[in-house]
Amino acid sequence: MILGIDTSNYTTSVALYDEENKIAYNFKKLLPVKSGEKGLRQSDAVFHHTMQIRELLKEAFKITTDISSVGVSISPCDNDGSYMPCFMVGQTIAEAISGALNAKLFTFSHQRGHVAAALYSCNKLNLIDQRFIAFHFSGGTSDAIIVEPDEEKIIKCNVIASSSDLKAGQSIDRAGVMLGLPFPCGKYIDELACKSNAEFKIKPSFSGLNPSFSGVENKCIKMHNEGAGKEDIAKYAVSYTLSVVDNMTAMILNEYGRLPLVYAGGVMSNSIIRKCMIEKYECSFAKPEFSSDNAVGIAVLAALKEKQI
Repeated sequence: MILGIDTSNYTTSVALYDEENKIAYNFKKLLPVKSGEKGLRQSDAVFHHTMQIRELLKEAFKITTDISSVGVSISPCDNDGSYMPCFMVGQTIAEAISGALNAKLFTFSHQRGHVAAALYSCNKLNLIDQRFIAFHFSGGTSDAIIVEPDEEKIIKCNVIASSSDLKAGQSIDRAGVMLGLPFPCGKYIDELACKSNAEFKIKPSFSGLNPSFSGVENKCIKMHNEGAGKEDIAKYAVSYTLSVVDNMTAMILNEYGRLPLVYAGGVMSNSIIRKCMIEKYECSFAKPEFSSDNAVGIAVLAALKEKQI
């Protein structure tokens, strides 16, 4: 069995992956955020990961301790200098387990894990050997990526477009916190937006392929001050993000050709975005439990890496 570990800025995640039967066991727990807060300081994230990962590992090891390899995310993405302290928790634990069990250790970026989890979720692992376009929209990224096979990394992620200011998840979370919703707010914004019949004509701001989300919070505040309902404010935040995803997709396909499309990251678990994009494009979305932060993709990558040895 392969063990995967991911300690992001939102979720403590542990996964077991049975490569032979393509079965994944997913254990995760959100980091606690106080009401009204828009996130966590890294020092607090490190503390909560340290406390939570023990319980998740206990649950995983009830299934098996026969671990041949351990995969772990050690950075947000593959860019030089990409670093967040919270990933050190997972790396430290992974190194300890690898040494104790004499298991192989493989390291990856959090972003590559998201892409791999999406491929696993929508039964598209065959794309590992092809060139395709992935969208990774979350609290920390709003990236469009050209993904290519890579002998060393399994997949190589080349970011070709990224938001120039706020990230998609940040804009949704800020709207949600303003509305008094629990953080992270994506699930609750989705539920509210689905209750709205409002329609918005939105022309998102772009610089080349790179979108801007900076105006979303101000618009939501303005709507709130003018007495708009929570459902309509949530619908606007989702509609803006959908417009960005739609426009980015069209522009990138025009520039790079009709490559397969895969959508990953917590923002892409939104039911409205998923429905509209699937109706318009031939594309694949991860299931919600594999869109939000999880360690399954890391375990899948470790299994593929193990097969190379």
